[in-house]
Amino acid sequence: MNELREGETAVSIGDLAKEYGLTTRTLRYWEEVGIIESVQRLDGAVRGYTPYYFRRIKFILKLKELGLSIKEMQDLYVAYGNAKQTERMIPRLIEILDQHIETVDQKVTGLASLRKEIVGYRQKMMKRVAPGG
Repeated sequence: MNELREGETAVSIGDLAKEYGLTTRTLRYWEEVGIIESVQRLDGAVRGYTPYYFRRIKFILKLKELGLSIKEMQDLYVAYGNAKQTERMIPRLIEILDQHIETVDQKVTGLASLRKEIVGYRQKMMKRVAPGG
């Protein structure tokens, strides 16, 4: 858990969850698996989240929308490192996105084949119910 820097303000987990339409349980889970972390306030009070974490949550939601798994997000966070170096994370993100593109292409090919099979079978069934079929 990081410490809150002088002059920074931190919002509660409830406010952060509300901002993005998430549950506090989701945020706690993400913290447990290591894809986000909270900050300890200087007065030692409850954990909070700085504007950095708002950007991080937005990024995680985008990755989730793109189909990345928690494990892949953990890998990215490790690549990002304690130094929070985006340039170290980007090559890994590109690798993961390339893998997802390949997976999506395979699914599209499979679905196109399935569609062709369904259309063919439907035509066969239509011939059976047509007069003289």
